[in-house]
Amino acid sequence: MKYLNYFIQFILTILCFIIFKILGPNISSSLSGKIFEKIGPYFRSKKIIHSNIKRAIPNIEIKELIKMTNLMWNNYGRVFAEFMFMKDFRYGTLAQNIEIDGQDILQNIKSSNKQVIFISGHLSNFELMAMHLEKSGINLCAIYRPLNNIFLNRLMERIRKKYICKNQIKKGIGGLKKLLLLKNKNLSTALMIDQRVSEGILSNFFNEKALTTTIPAQLVKKFNIPIVPIYIERKSGLKFKISVNEPIYFSNDTSIKIITDELNKTLEKMIIEKPDQWIWSHNRWK
Repeated sequence: MKYLNYFIQFILTILCFIIFKILGPNISSSLSGKIFEKIGPYFRSKKIIHSNIKRAIPNIEIKELIKMTNLMWNNYGRVFAEFMFMKDFRYGTLAQNIEIDGQDILQNIKSSNKQVIFISGHLSNFELMAMHLEKSGINLCAIYRPLNNIFLNRLMERIRKKYICKNQIKKGIGGLKKLLLLKNKNLSTALMIDQRVSEGILSNFFNEKALTTTIPAQLVKKFNIPIVPIYIERKSGLKFKISVNEPIYFSNDTSIKIITDELNKTLEKMIIEKPDQWIWSHNRWK
């Protein structure tokens, strides 16, 4: 029964993607955003979303809470539609819609031929980070969490490898081995640090403990390399801004716990900039 449901989801997604291709990126992104505003609450608990938002913004008024939730779903829907146009974001007319702040930092990283760890969260259209890094000439591998739906995951993996980053690393033990192999070949790493994980360590996140990945901290300790935070913002519609921050260096004696705590603080600042563009539906504090 599970695989039948997965296959039905796959067929519906393919149909949506076909319609998106016909309608074009502008209409598709806007339409999908509006649809997700309507259907999103049926798939994720509004109670969990509101509880999560209040952790970060305790004094938020109910009117703003509802507005933020709707805008979150709108952004989520837009990302879904925009996935079909990653080729256009990388090679086509949509590339000019991406403003870059800190391209000189990427150029320095490329010229020095040294590894770094790029981090961000599921903000705005988060897929644009790895895409732009690889497009800028960074030797890169990107860590991702495979979808539960095996049919959809194959499709998404194919698009990611073709238009976002060719070196895709699955989360898990097997992926970690591949990651270390690529690190030994001098590849940088890109990953989102905001997913709820079953492993990791408890780290402060908006003043509460949340299980947080230690992969960035482990790579810092093993390879003695810096971390580069990247903030992605949807300015309006299909217009984005990617801000590349200066590398953060940690001394050799800095603990994994301290590094992880500092990265969560960095993530908090990103989220508070545009809280309606972060995915609040996942319970990081469970």
